[in-house]
Amino acid sequence: MGKLDGKTAIVTGAGRGIGAEVAKLFAAQGARVVVNDLGVSVDGEGKDNSPATLVAEQIKKAGGEAIANFGDIADVEQAEDLVRTALNEWGQLDILVNVAGILRDRMIFNMTEEEWDAVVRVHMKGTYATTRFASIHWRQRREGGRLINFTSGSGLFGAPGQPNYAAAKMGIWGFTLSCARALARYGVTSNSIGPGAATRMTDTVPEERRSSATKADDAAGTERDPANVAVPLVYLASDDGAWINGRCFGIRGYQVTLYNTIKPEVVLQGNKMWTVDELFEKMPQVFGSSIPKLES
Repeated sequence: MGKLDGKTAIVTGAGRGIGAEVAKLFAAQGARVVVNDLGVSVDGEGKDNSPATLVAEQIKKAGGEAIANFGDIADVEQAEDLVRTALNEWGQLDILVNVAGILRDRMIFNMTEEEWDAVVRVHMKGTYATTRFASIHWRQRREGGRLINFTSGSGLFGAPGQPNYAAAKMGIWGFTLSCARALARYGVTSNSIGPGAATRMTDTVPEERRSSATKADDAAGTERDPANVAVPLVYLASDDGAWINGRCFGIRGYQVTLYNTIKPEVVLQGNKMWTVDELFEKMPQVFGSSIPKLES
């Protein structure tokens, strides 16, 4: 008995890296999987059907059920077609995992409008578009669902050379929280993942800025193996994981970290409108010990 027997899942960005490992593990645990991947380069150029096709074939060869899909998730019509693929083939959609993304790294003072728009489009609009149509199905069915969105430490902690990627990924975390509150009444849970693994994306980061020197081609069987990220997602996607909603987990190597949600830390309360001089006095007094210098 697999942990996801009878479930149908869509995994975007599933042609390579973490997405591929999620799709294969979900299938091994009994899920029927739509393997979505546009097959672009890390920076979003080109198109190649072979990555999604290969993963779907690997799943079927291992005895699972899978369909390859090559849609652009940031195109609303293609995102709807992706969801309809699952519904037309298997009559239901239980799990949506939004992994797909691209990089256009640049310091903010060098970043072009096109570099900003391209990254925000794939990550934020793509996550919105797939979730919109999945949520329509879940709302109508009222039998629950599992939404798992990929955020990133780049957004949670602020990577200096990735303002577009950081903004999109932090936006996805806010989007996930909104979905958690909006869809809970229909039995849907919405959680986000900040992954850590060696992938095509991490290979583009200069070695001096990377947390590990391990390259994607050398990661299999190590702590940096993308397969490590996939394992906890099986629990979040299962019926047993229904009690977890609106939370963000960091998953890297053999470690699973639950991050705090934003909450008040220190409050400066007045009884009338502050004067400029009063705040110049009170700000360092009240907040000074709570705000360490930000590391660059």
